[in-house]
Amino acid sequence: MSDAPRDALKNDASSLPCLLSFNAIDPSGAGGLAADILTAASANTHLLPVACAVLTRDTSVVHDHHCLDEEVITDQARCILEDAPAQGFKVGFVGSPENISAVAQIVSDYAELPVIAYMPDLSWMEEMAIENYLDAFSELMLPQVTVLCGNYATLSRWLLPDWQGQQAPSPRDVARAAADKGVAYTLVTSYPGADHWLENHLASPDALLASARFDRFEARFSGAGDTLSAALVALLCAGADLQTACADALNYLDQALDGGFQPGMGNAIPDRLFWSDAGDETPDDNAPDNLQTLSDFPIDNTRH
Repeated sequence: MSDAPRDALKNDASSLPCLLSFNAIDPSGAGGLAADILTAASANTHLLPVACAVLTRDTSVVHDHHCLDEEVITDQARCILEDAPAQGFKVGFVGSPENISAVAQIVSDYAELPVIAYMPDLSWMEEMAIENYLDAFSELMLPQVTVLCGNYATLSRWLLPDWQGQQAPSPRDVARAAADKGVAYTLVTSYPGADHWLENHLASPDALLASARFDRFEARFSGAGDTLSAALVALLCAGADLQTACADALNYLDQALDGGFQPGMGNAIPDRLFWSDAGDETPDDNAPDNLQTLSDFPIDNTRH
């Protein structure tokens, strides 16, 4: 192979924005780094995956996890960041308080970059382990987080454990609790709306900035939160403003869930590459406003 094609390939690839994800290895492919890689590629960005833990799980439930040493995490991240600068960070499940500390230290050196954190359901862990993990995340990670993503039930239990209001907390209540810990914005998903709708709200302590409603799916999914948070940070890395990135990420998730599939005997997982089977289908002019056509999401510009 001649040097000219190699140089052309190098120049072309360097135009892709990079994002770095701290996350777990999930052998089911539902979440973790597998979800981040496919979602980032769909958003025309390049993922720099830093493995923090290994899950023992199937498509139904997480059974256990095994943490990588915090020095291994630091070495992975420092090495690649010195070579391929990132335009943003995603922080998923990193395994332990010690690993949270290592990730927080790395992220603190890049205070100008957006940090999107996703907090999954940790109910499969022992109660004391959950408490220690959430305490460390609150103290070390949340003050550096631009947008905190998570399921309404998970975030409200974590951030508002002593809620005593006559009504359940609203997404803005959750956002206010997150803001008290230093988070600028909170993306609350699966808030129970009227009838059969599930609502998703990007909120600050003062206002709802973006919202989308999804019809309830009959299937039970794993990996939706990792998919949404990865899409959000990828779009921010590509230059979108926060409200646009949030709307596009929610629309991408909606289509990924709509095309979801069941690889095993347990939960369904999102099809992050749903667009690859779309061919030259004509967009439906009668589609609801909250559904994206393929041309609206930067999946059609990926260069290979």
